[in-house]
Amino acid sequence: MTLAGILEQARAVEQLRRALAAGRVAHAYAFVGPAASGRFTTALAFAAALLCDAPGRCDLAATCRACRLVGARQHPDLHVVAPTPPESNPKGARAIRIGAVRELERQASLRPAMARRRVLVLDEAERMTGEAPQAFLKFLEEPPPETIVILILPRTRAVPATVISRCQIVRFRARGEAATAAVTAEAAAALEEAREHGAPAIFKRTERVDRARAEALIDGCWLHCRDLMLVRAGAAPALLTDAGRADALAVEAARWTDEGLYAAIEACRQAHLSLVGNVTPRLTVDVMLSRLAGRVV
Repeated sequence: MTLAGILEQARAVEQLRRALAAGRVAHAYAFVGPAASGRFTTALAFAAALLCDAPGRCDLAATCRACRLVGARQHPDLHVVAPTPPESNPKGARAIRIGAVRELERQASLRPAMARRRVLVLDEAERMTGEAPQAFLKFLEEPPPETIVILILPRTRAVPATVISRCQIVRFRARGEAATAAVTAEAAAALEEAREHGAPAIFKRTERVDRARAEALIDGCWLHCRDLMLVRAGAAPALLTDAGRADALAVEAARWTDEGLYAAIEACRQAHLSLVGNVTPRLTVDVMLSRLAGRVV
């Protein structure tokens, strides 16, 4: 994944490119925008550029070892923190707790293992709870040298003002309606193939899937399930991702139960968490499509 491969976020990409070109990379960034706008994928692309072995030569294709390691989430100087449930209750509310922030501080105190800097990414940073925001603020006030922090946020007010004020904000727009409709239609087609032809169809479709494509399919499946829920609730076609598919969605919605759709939406959420947890993109999508195809009642 490279910055050149980020679609529909030209302003955000240009802002990051200028910082790289001028050698004026901030010590902390807040990637702010709605879900499914490519914030996390862009964070990884920016991390690849920061940790790249061959700056300038990997702009279009991440060919160096460092970029490949970032893409696989295996670079020793890339650390990602995501919300997790309590250890005592695996089904409890996900959050970024004080322990995760302390571990981040520990990682940042070490010398970079491979590159000359390290990159720390906090996905869904708005889920910091308890003492975590205050501890993180102290970390930002005295950041270790050659450390770049990226917060992934839905809005600037999702964290205390004292935290956001120490970050350079990069804003992400919601993806265009046409692009969203196309992603949702592709996900619906993938699900139909999986339902009709089973595992061989899934494996064929995901043969060359990368992280960006995996995220798009996960988002598309989630939106497809959302549309089916709206149809089952009797919502107007104008509320659907693509009003032109209202009739086809009505036919499919009749094949589901509400409980089945709730479980399907949860499978999409788990797929997103799997990507954050460094499960390979293809395996993540294969498992998600298999679960969704098997949920139809």
